[in-house]
Amino acid sequence: MMTSTTLDAPAAKPLLHWYDRHHRDLPWRVSPPMAARGIKADPYRIWLSEVMLQQTTVPAVKPYFANFLARWPTVRDLADAPTEDVMAAWAGLGYYARARNLKKCAEAVTRDHDGIFPDTEDGLKSLPGIGDYTAAAVAAIAFNRQAAVMDGNVERVISRLYAIATPLPAAKPLMKQKVALLTPKDRPGDFAQAMMDLGATICTPKRPACSLCPFNGSCEALRLHDPEQFPVKAAKKQKPIRQGAAFIAVTEDGEVLLRRRIESGLLGGMTEVPTTHWTARIDGETSADAAPFPAAWEPCGTVTHVFTHFELRLSIHRVAIASRIQVDNGWWEPVTNLDSQALPTVMKKAITAAIPLAFKHAKD
Repeated sequence: MMTSTTLDAPAAKPLLHWYDRHHRDLPWRVSPPMAARGIKADPYRIWLSEVMLQQTTVPAVKPYFANFLARWPTVRDLADAPTEDVMAAWAGLGYYARARNLKKCAEAVTRDHDGIFPDTEDGLKSLPGIGDYTAAAVAAIAFNRQAAVMDGNVERVISRLYAIATPLPAAKPLMKQKVALLTPKDRPGDFAQAMMDLGATICTPKRPACSLCPFNGSCEALRLHDPEQFPVKAAKKQKPIRQGAAFIAVTEDGEVLLRRRIESGLLGGMTEVPTTHWTARIDGETSADAAPFPAAWEPCGTVTHVFTHFELRLSIHRVAIASRIQVDNGWWEPVTNLDSQALPTVMKKAITAAIPLAFKHAKD
């Protein structure tokens, strides 16, 4: 059993032994039994999964990951795909800048690296959309580099091991130093995945199963009898509430007016119904006076959507018209095709408020 005085030294064996027995089976992962048969991690799958998993749960990612692999099995396939198709496939997963950068990164790997991912952190960070975390994760897991990988699960584990009292996010540099000290030269990728699994299944935010933890003899938070106190987080600021309006126009033939958002900014490049000019900082018009064309617009209630930094409340207006009206920068799409469009969740909510059966699987 390790002691707290030895924890700064390489001490990965207990965790790796635990991981060999209790690892999660994930579709992008090469498990220890697979590795023993000589199967190596695919950098493309590791990169794709790590980008998808940012700010998103494993259960939510699995169907998206499977769909992307089925449509674009290699990074070259993804690089060649139309951007609109990639955005549509990503719709509902959130944080849409990730999808735009995913496409740009695939193009850069194909164009500048002959379809082969760089195998170092620095090389990976030179690619579009790859920051410190993703570079470390891909370097460690795909290329067995001794990189310090730190996601939310790892932050929780490391904060408890050392009882780090500094609130997040200020504690991140210290946490990364501790992770770097613990990451072994041998099996650094398995170590990174083991830390993630430990945080996801044992060292959970509430009611951690400390008796089952391979680090329980060295955990300072457990010694203090208060693991749930860690990680310490700075007080949350109340999210501002922004207002806006969305306009759902439907023809007798069952077509809905859509348009594409500009490439930059929030929901950049995604498809939307016409809305007023709201942002994270300013409100938009909420009345039918701001509609894309004059008509007998009817109110259909309000939908709420929570973004990272603000809450949006959209007043929904609907109109039924006989046939298409020419609208600048827009097009008419059959309701039956809406599921295949690059509509973010907030837009699906808006459409569903006006056309309840528009989607087969409308998201809450």
